[in-house]
Amino acid sequence: MALYTTDILRLASSLVADDRLGAADGIAESRSIICGSRITAEIVLADGLISGLAIRASACAMGQASAAIMRSNAIGATPAAISDLRADMQAFLQGTGEVPAIWPQLSLLAPARDYPARHAAILLPFDAVLAAVNAAESAKATAA
Repeated sequence: MALYTTDILRLASSLVADDRLGAADGIAESRSIICGSRITAEIVLADGLISGLAIRASACAMGQASAAIMRSNAIGATPAAISDLRADMQAFLQGTGEVPAIWPQLSLLAPARDYPARHAAILLPFDAVLAAVNAAESAKATAA
C-alpha cells in the first residue's frame, strides 16, 4: 500500500498556511526530534470543550494530513477525549490497537503504520493541541 495516497496529499494541502485565531486561550508548538516536523496549535476553550482551533504545520504530508484531520474534528471535543484519542492512535501505529473509529478520516493514515519514522509526525497535532490546552489552563490559573 502506498504511503502518500491521493487522500493523504489532499488532506495535507487542505491546511490554511497561516491559520490563526483572533484571541486564543492557549498557544503551543510541538516538534518532533525524529523528523523535524513542527505543529503550532491555538485553542479556545469554552465550558470544558475545544471551541476554537487553528493549526499551522511545517511537517511531512502525513503530519499535515493528521493536522488537517485534527483541525476538522476537534471542535466540540474535550481535552480528555483528545488525550484518549492520541493514546488510541499511538497504540494503532504501534500495532497494539485498531484505528480509532471516532474520526473516520484517521483510517486514511493506516499506511503509515508500517513506517515508524512517520509515527511522531502523525501524533504531533495531538501533542500540540494538548500542550495548548495546558497553556490555556496555566494562563487561567495565573489570572485567577
